[in-house]
Amino acid sequence: MLKHLKESDRALYEMVHEELARQRQGIEMIASESFVPYEIMELQGSILTNKTMEGFPGKRYHAGHQVIDKIESLAIERAKVLYQAEHAVVQPHSGSQANFSVYAALIQPGDTILGMRLDHGGHLSHGSKVNLSGKIYNSVFYGLDPRTETIDYEELEAKAREYRPKIIIAGASAYPRFIDYERIAAIAKAVEAYFLVDMAHIAGLVAAGVHPSPVPYADVVTGTTTKTLGGARGGFILSRADLAARLDKATFPGVQGSMHMHVMGAKAFTFLRAGTDEFKAIMTQVVTNARVLGEALKAKGFRLVSGGTDNHLLLVDLRPKGLTGQALEKALEQVGITVNKNMIPNDPEKPMVTSGVRIGVTAMTMKGAREEDMILIAGLINEVAEKVSDTEALQQIALRAREIALKFPLYPGIDED
Repeated sequence: MLKHLKESDRALYEMVHEELARQRQGIEMIASESFVPYEIMELQGSILTNKTMEGFPGKRYHAGHQVIDKIESLAIERAKVLYQAEHAVVQPHSGSQANFSVYAALIQPGDTILGMRLDHGGHLSHGSKVNLSGKIYNSVFYGLDPRTETIDYEELEAKAREYRPKIIIAGASAYPRFIDYERIAAIAKAVEAYFLVDMAHIAGLVAAGVHPSPVPYADVVTGTTTKTLGGARGGFILSRADLAARLDKATFPGVQGSMHMHVMGAKAFTFLRAGTDEFKAIMTQVVTNARVLGEALKAKGFRLVSGGTDNHLLLVDLRPKGLTGQALEKALEQVGITVNKNMIPNDPEKPMVTSGVRIGVTAMTMKGAREEDMILIAGLINEVAEKVSDTEALQQIALRAREIALKFPLYPGIDED
């Protein structure tokens, strides 16, 4: 691994190997993370990185685009087939940039957008005041029903009728339940708003058919090829055909310049892999593992926001355990289990402290973990929660966590010397 870097920059080489060891020996439970196949690393480190390219297939601003056109066209067609979409833009460098392309295509600065509250599970790029989206556009928000901790569709509709937004946004970064896309689409139509779905977190589940697809209902769908898709580092956009020219132009030259061709190649492979039976089996197991982990944690006294999950993640309220998200995240990291502290609905704590953690199962499922492993992991999480300040106990738990992680070899073809 990195044989040339080993000779030219030993310090950096050692850091990369240190990270490889961490990934191999740890239990990765951050909901936005996954492990990519060898092909993704090959493509993202390939000769495609040498080529600068702007524009779209057949309409380029640089010569030498013949092969590049074929690669981008391949990625576009594979994305359209995978999600049964009329149009696809595969150039965005991230999910957030994909969202900004949509805004740039469909609305004007100062227009109103309606998205989910950040502290209820939404995303920064959906109008948060600390994000550029909240500075350029007039952002209003809907949230969760305090009784069910699921989307309050009546509030969403009331806000839509009151503020008449130009875009209504669905999708989240910490929401464990299905979203009623058909219902929100009807609300959007009633107030003459575009309907945007950000499916960055669930794109893999949607591709595998284990989660409802927003494509038949939304005007535009954005996503990332990382997270549950387990592939390239980047974003993409799906839309109706009549919005194609506007979305293309908003992406380039509107929001970004040259594309990343090494990532473009990796995206093309990501969409191919996501249509395989093997990938569908992995995503099916992801949903099963999340539910099993959730039930195991509930049995040990943890409270799950909304009571459970329909997708790949759990949002866990730690108040019954007398812990903050910050405290549990830090203690879990000491034993080699990575989660992230996360706000829960109406959280009394500050964002850097939080009353909850977000736990995802995609990465470990891609490694090969199954139901019995989720039960073991739930037991370890509970032990850590009960002994957050017991250094000796945490050291012993770390040994058992490492045993679980090493059951599932990561990149066995890459040596560690």
